[in-house]
Amino acid sequence: MLSPIYDDGQVALYHGDCRDVLPKLRGGGVDAVVTDPPYGDTSLDWDEPVRGWLDLVDAPQVWCFGSLRFWLEHGAEFAGWTYAQDVVWEKHNGSGLQADRFRRVHEFVVHWYRGRWEELRHVVPTTDDATARAIRRKALPPQHQGARGPSHYLSEDGGPRLMRSVQYVRSSHGSAINPTQKPLGIIRPLIEYSVVPGGLVLDPFAGSCSTLLAARETGRRAIGIELRRDQCESAIERLAQTSLVV
Repeated sequence: MLSPIYDDGQVALYHGDCRDVLPKLRGGGVDAVVTDPPYGDTSLDWDEPVRGWLDLVDAPQVWCFGSLRFWLEHGAEFAGWTYAQDVVWEKHNGSGLQADRFRRVHEFVVHWYRGRWEELRHVVPTTDDATARAIRRKALPPQHQGARGPSHYLSEDGGPRLMRSVQYVRSSHGSAINPTQKPLGIIRPLIEYSVVPGGLVLDPFAGSCSTLLAARETGRRAIGIELRRDQCESAIERLAQTSLVV
């Protein structure tokens, strides 16, 4: 029987290769995958794309982070899935891997699904940055028939609006326990969009466990899998903190 190395009743973390762990966890119930796999953009030993994991996923929706290079080279892994949309995460700092190119301050999160779209949860979060609701008193314009006497009408502007597909969220540099740690602010909307409150989120490449933390904060459950033992130990400390690090 496979046991998690961390389980607080709402989120659980497993240690191992997701391709070994996932078959032992199968049984349905996962509402969506939100994950950040290695992109293969660097020569670091851990940054090696993992093949075959998607075939083991039992979920109707997947949100997957990745650079454009990653999607061009490994997008075929999603054969059999239907592309839904993509979100751009704009960072405040970014990285400059080459001195003769634009400084990259964004990453893509691509949304895939299978099955019937109308049967899936897709509730777009709204933002609070719309123009505040206002009521203006306006006079009717003069009519060619002549003056009609005092009159007015009301107009209302503003109100909530759908969240934009380009999201500016500060990166976790300075407080991160993982070199590619995603801030909770970019993950929460993805979970809220695809997973009902109390539903289950899966992250096969849990890393610093930002997905698990975001799920817990939004009232969802989550399962994470992480290969690196030292990363698991750091993530457990983060998960156990009462004051969550964003």
